[in-house]
Amino acid sequence: MTVHLGERLALIELPLPLEGLTSVNCYVVRGDDETVLVDPGWSSPATERALLAGLEELGLTPGDLSRVLTTHHHWDHYTQALAWQGKHDLPVHLGRGDDHSIRAWFDLEGAFPRQVGLLRAAGAPALAEEIANLPAEVHEQDMDFDLPAAWLDDGDVIDCGGVSIRALATPGHTRGHVCFEVPESGFLLTGDHVLPRISPSIAYEREPDPLSLLSYLSSLRLVAERPELRLLPAHGAVDTEPGSAATRARELLQHHAERLELITGLVADGRSTAHDVARSMPWTRRGRQLHELDLVHRMTAVLEAEAHLVLLEHQGLLQRSSVDGVDHYAAA
Repeated sequence: MTVHLGERLALIELPLPLEGLTSVNCYVVRGDDETVLVDPGWSSPATERALLAGLEELGLTPGDLSRVLTTHHHWDHYTQALAWQGKHDLPVHLGRGDDHSIRAWFDLEGAFPRQVGLLRAAGAPALAEEIANLPAEVHEQDMDFDLPAAWLDDGDVIDCGGVSIRALATPGHTRGHVCFEVPESGFLLTGDHVLPRISPSIAYEREPDPLSLLSYLSSLRLVAERPELRLLPAHGAVDTEPGSAATRARELLQHHAERLELITGLVADGRSTAHDVARSMPWTRRGRQLHELDLVHRMTAVLEAEAHLVLLEHQGLLQRSSVDGVDHYAAA
């Protein structure tokens, strides 16, 4: 499906081979001098067919593109970009902070190598063992993965001729996550930083940031302070009303404020580890319990709880002690 968002901007919806997340929004920015692709999805024949069909509907071919921008290195945003970097010589640009996790794909073994140790420290040894034994999914094997052609830094501007794209560093979901502002139209291509229905994970990175939640909340405030911006997310429906990006960012800030308050209360009631806390909290919009989630979502839930605990310790509200390699939290 292709959606025209103005004379110089369009959306191409691309399929994903994932349960619960079936599509990603790819954006095309058309200038007088350059046409740029943003987040072209998961490398697969289905993605390529949908991408070519969407470009054809816009009167374009891969040869009309000048470069590809990606909000972050997760496979549903980055890997088709790499495939076309090799196939069509299209340089891929990525936020510099994602260098850590990309290199970790070559340096570390296992599907979630750092997360195994973090889960043990969170008081979840059985879950850690399950994750340690988790094989790569069939659709993840032999995936295109490498460093980009160029790194993006906060404030970098690409002048496409009549329309420009400004990189806004928004670490949190990943260390190098970048949103792309189109100042001429007030659109903000938010990637996974601001999503319309869910709060994105801050625990799904190969080389995670120990203070990922602090980074994420700071990045949300950057968007919340920009009342003119219109929300163009990587997943879900766009909202072209002025201020929609800031409105959703404020909702996400409130969500995490409520989670921090809940977790502070759970620690006061005696839940001392991230696993204890995660088992006492509702998860997803349906309010599910931890044991009702699938394996990877149980992992991210426990590590999300840990991220909130780490932030509360950083703020001086909790204190942490280690007993036999497990982190325990108590009121400061």
